[in-house]
Amino acid sequence: MPEIVVDFFRMGGYALYVWWSYAIVFVVLALNLVAPALRHRRVRRTLAREHASRAPSPP
Repeated sequence: MPEIVVDFFRMGGYALYVWWSYAIVFVVLALNLVAPALRHRRVRRTLAREHASRAPSPP
């Protein structure tokens, strides 16, 4: 592997902190995308259940 690539991944001795920082940022971004979608689905299910329980039963 070329020395410049190895130096890039070592980041001057700070690689552990840099790569963990990137990992944490990507996890937070993923949660910011997934969490609202899951909450939206849960709220829609709850509203549908409440609407169904309030609907008049057929005679």
